[in-house]
Amino acid sequence: MSAVVTFPLSLMCPGEHAPTPDTGRRRFLSGVVTAIQAAIGATLAFVLGGAVISPAFGKRRSTWWPAAALEDLPDNEPTPIAIRVTREDGYSQVVERQVVFLVKTGAAQVTALSSTCTHLGCRVSWNADDQTLKCPCHGGVFDKTGAVKSGPPPAPLAKLPAKIDGDNVLVEL
Repeated sequence: MSAVVTFPLSLMCPGEHAPTPDTGRRRFLSGVVTAIQAAIGATLAFVLGGAVISPAFGKRRSTWWPAAALEDLPDNEPTPIAIRVTREDGYSQVVERQVVFLVKTGAAQVTALSSTCTHLGCRVSWNADDQTLKCPCHGGVFDKTGAVKSGPPPAPLAKLPAKIDGDNVLVEL
């Protein structure tokens, strides 16, 4: 037998209904639905947040690649060297060809310069007559050290880490 609770009408506010025995069950079910929605929201936030933030925390893989023999480089003249870089891309292996300029300054010092113009990304080339690196796209001119001499490039050529290991020059890409 269920007990029905009644309240005098004088204690109730206008528009308020008398409580029924189902109120406890409704509160319980409302709490369960809210908990399920919170769990789904937290799971989505974790997954989507991880997908957005994880590249910032991932390790950047850089490797020292053999570029040239030290004795093959002329003094104080940028020498273009093509480096074959292999990278894993999912299930396949991608081979890129990157061109860098190696400048031997002294017996045991080598500077590596990117061959990509800082204006629009065209590939620069060495002009031995003028002793300059020139961009064919918009007339950018760089000196042997990669500094801008004239034209629209906003910054010098990027310098890449280089080291000498025995008789070989290694470049970090």
